[in-house]
Order: sequence, then C-alpha cells, then structure tokens
Amino acid sequence: MNDIIFYFTLGWEHIISLDALDHQLFILALIVLYTLKEWKQVLILVTAFTIGHSITLALSTLHVLTVPSRLVEFLIPCTILITAAANIIKPAHGHRKVESNYFLAMFFGFIHGLGFANALQFMLARDQSLGLSLLSFNLGLEAGQIMVVVILLLLAHIFIYFLKINRKYWIITISALVLVVSIKMAIERFPS
Repeated sequence: MNDIIFYFTLGWEHIISLDALDHQLFILALIVLYTLKEWKQVLILVTAFTIGHSITLALSTLHVLTVPSRLVEFLIPCTILITAAANIIKPAHGHRKVESNYFLAMFFGFIHGLGFANALQFMLARDQSLGLSLLSFNLGLEAGQIMVVVILLLLAHIFIYFLKINRKYWIITISALVLVVSIKMAIERFPS
C-alpha cells in the first residue's frame, strides 16, 4: 500500500509542483480553447495526454524505447510552442477541434512521458511491480491534471463570463503568453 501511495503522490506532484511548469503550460495551451461548459471534451483531452504519457513511460522504463534525455527535454517545450501557436493561428473551438486535439494531446503525451522515464527507472526498486507502480503514478498524474484543469476552467469562466473578456481575445492572449514562455524554455533546452 505504501508503494501505491508513493507513486500516486509522485504522479500528483509531477503535475502540481512548481517544477512542473512545462506540463502546466501544455495543459493550459491545450484547454484554453474550452470553457467550463465543455468540461467533458477537456476531460477527454487530458486523458488522451495521460494515455500517451503512460505508454511511453512504460516503454521507456522497460527499455523498449530510448531517446536521449536532452532531446526529450528540448521537445517538451516544442510541444507547448506548437499547441500555443496553433491556438493563435486558428483559435477555433468545438467538436472538430476536440477530435484533432485528442490526437495531438496523445502524441505530445508520448513525448512528455519520455521526459520522466529516466527518473522513474531510478526510483523503482527491483522487487516492485512495474505495472502497479505505473498505474499508481498515472492515477496521480491524472488526478493532478484534473485539478489543474478545474482551476484553469474556473479562471476562464470568471474572465469570459463575469469580466466579459472576449473569448477569442482570451484564447489569443493566454496562448501568446504560453508561446513566449515555451520559446524561452526551448532555447534554454536546445541540445548542443
């Protein structure tokens, strides 16, 4: 039971901690297109991200898939940059956008999963069950993402419906801020 709690907490902190800015920015860029009324679509998107994250985390931890960590650390802000730029170029929302974002979220989840695999390999004891550890970690990750999503959707609701900020301006402004931060992160992490 202690292992389950440990890995759940690790997954939770992987999203909630101050060191998780890259994940938080990706979630923000991914869901800025949606409002509280569209919570079901948003839940599908973040779950797609978790699925992609889980697959590559498992493959990488099992040494089936290896990608240099410097490359992965560079690709992570690139996924944020692409998502934010897409929001600015075409700030659409609705069913069609959810379908395309579902695959984008899953694909980018693959990349983000590679980023934590090395750390997880070192934490796993030889006698621990990889499956149970990964499941616990991913449940913590999903719970953390849902909390971040709820906070972000509530903030969007306040700005769009109470403060009467135009939805298109909200999407473009938030996406532009995320874009600037992700460009900075990508430059800092550029593999040399």
